[in-house]
Amino acid sequence: MFSKEIFGQRLKAIRKEKKETQDDLALILDVGKSHISEMERGNRTTTAEKIALICEHYRVSADYLLGLSDDPNPR
Repeated sequence: MFSKEIFGQRLKAIRKEKKETQDDLALILDVGKSHISEMERGNRTTTAEKIALICEHYRVSADYLLGLSDDPNPR
């Protein structure tokens, strides 16, 4: 089941693992830094298009990012 908290935790962990700032990710997604902060805190989600961009950028599966799988590798 989808959880905004898991989504936020995984997004933050992946971003930090890649040594990117919230500003970096905000530029990629064309949103404000506060939007990234809200997502990482589990208070907000984003569009399917932006989730696809995150997955492509970080090369992780959407199922992993959304908390539906524990396997981060896309198929």
